[in-house]
Amino acid sequence: MMVWMLWVVACNTAPSETSKTGSGKIVIYQAFTRLWGNTNTTNKPWGTIKENGVGKFADFTDLALDSLKALGITHIWYTGVPHHALVNDYNAVGIDNDDPDVVKGRAGSPYAVKDYYNVNPDLATNPAKRLDEFKALVERTHRHGLQVIIDIVPNHIARHYKSGPKPDSVTDFGAEDDTTVAYHRNNSFYYIPGQPFLVPKAENGYQPLGGEAHPLADAKFAESPAKWTGNGSRLAQPNAGDWYETIKINYGIRPDGTKDFDTLPAPYATKPIADHQAFWQQKSVPLSWKKFRDIALFWLSLGVDGFRYDMAEMVPVEFWSYMNAAIKTKNPNAVLLAEVYNPAEYRNYINLGKMDYLYDKVDLYDTLKRIVQGNGGTDGIVQVRNALQDIDAHLIRFLENHDEQRIASPAFAGNPQHALPAMVLSATLGKGPTLIYFGQEVGEPGNETAGFGQPTRTSIFDYVGVPHHQRWLNGGKCDGGQLSPSEQALRQYYQRLLAFTTTSPALTGNYAHLHAYNRQTNPAYNAKLFAFARWQGPQKLLIINNFSSSTPFSSTLMVSPEVIKQFGLAEGKYPLVDALKPGHDSKLVVSGGAGTVLVNLAPLQSAIFVLNIDTYPSR
Repeated sequence: MMVWMLWVVACNTAPSETSKTGSGKIVIYQAFTRLWGNTNTTNKPWGTIKENGVGKFADFTDLALDSLKALGITHIWYTGVPHHALVNDYNAVGIDNDDPDVVKGRAGSPYAVKDYYNVNPDLATNPAKRLDEFKALVERTHRHGLQVIIDIVPNHIARHYKSGPKPDSVTDFGAEDDTTVAYHRNNSFYYIPGQPFLVPKAENGYQPLGGEAHPLADAKFAESPAKWTGNGSRLAQPNAGDWYETIKINYGIRPDGTKDFDTLPAPYATKPIADHQAFWQQKSVPLSWKKFRDIALFWLSLGVDGFRYDMAEMVPVEFWSYMNAAIKTKNPNAVLLAEVYNPAEYRNYINLGKMDYLYDKVDLYDTLKRIVQGNGGTDGIVQVRNALQDIDAHLIRFLENHDEQRIASPAFAGNPQHALPAMVLSATLGKGPTLIYFGQEVGEPGNETAGFGQPTRTSIFDYVGVPHHQRWLNGGKCDGGQLSPSEQALRQYYQRLLAFTTTSPALTGNYAHLHAYNRQTNPAYNAKLFAFARWQGPQKLLIINNFSSSTPFSSTLMVSPEVIKQFGLAEGKYPLVDALKPGHDSKLVVSGGAGTVLVNLAPLQSAIFVLNIDTYPSR
């Protein structure tokens, strides 16, 4: 027999838990900045910036930002802002050229940063004024009531790191290193003394720039002694599959894995930011810690509202206590979200590391992807929600980002409609933020072969256009004028969903399962459905999702006595309004202490039934 449970989760507040535009949740829109505003449709493999085009800071116009605000966005994660290694000639503005042998793609990975005190020159209309253009973007974004998030990549930097203009107190990574030893606490990097770096041996016919002649593309890169590679490879000649375009930062972890710094006493898991700040002010820390702290404070001084930390779990949690305490001391409302994939470490990075939000990838995302692909039922969602319920407010949910396959790609769902129930569930199951990736809302499939890497993920390495998104962009009108009717309908659906989540107080309140109760007591309810309740104050929600692509659900949803009690409902009939589909309304009938709702869901349809307790029941 299935055991059903009621989880009533108190509103343990996470920093920046509610949006700035309403009483509901945060919605973060990941805009890959160099792709977002590009209207060029050439899409030549390995195409140059002139051939394939590039988006600019200036493409985020007042009109564009208004459109994103109307979509239900509260924060924009501008991906690829810090100056990273790329293959383009900016000598005229004082920038050293990068070597294609240690750059992935032509436009380069945004996670191989070469200057943390400036921005990607590709993104500026006038590269000489690129930082001023970014400051103008921050101001413009704020003027529209939106907040700005950018990446910080703490684990690794580009092999050729060189800051241009920077604060007088700042020295470049590695400038003060003792390169005669493999490890020193205050070295920026780990070294392989006596061995020069060798470019990886090419695999599968790979050639930088697709084989195009380039004066620096000679299978050589001067680095002596060699440094450890970003993913931890200790080979002087890393493998082609390693992160060979980057070098690993030394945080005071000795090569044998032991820590060369003070650790946090366990009670600090419950202590506030002020105590963490005070703790580290009394300690000596590795020089790399100070360098990244100063980088974060620099960007805060430019008006940035928060950071997304790349591969945060590859950096010791003690550093995050130090770093995030400094950030929160300067800006208590800063939004800090981290890429962490190890559930066993989630609570350490939240409680000791003082992260606001972590990716919920290996639990909810992976579970939903399997369901969408027909490889499992919905029963596992109960276990996922139960296992994470104590940190639910700190988890960011998504179905797409730059690392994941596009929903509409054949490798994921093949059709964006097939993931709509998963999107509704992802956006409403928890208190934490919702993340969407630009183009997701119009069904972008990521089909383009851009150069480095393969389709299913929109390229982050090359200059490329994003066709479905470009049809919405419509030459900068941002009105969807070139979208097909189905693409327009998809975006309108996302807009109804996301806008509702930013204004719904119930979605930052309590949660209760209805799934296991219905599986036990309701013969019509099956493992292609998932239902739950959310409530706070006068607003009560009953949410049900039909993951079947072929079978409708036209039957009764049972609402447990425990949920009716939590809702505070007397016997009677209560009108329900579906927030997702106008006119698709129903009634909650309370009788004998339990409830029933007549539901008619088409395949792949969801309903968010809204009950305001101020509505009097009809008897």
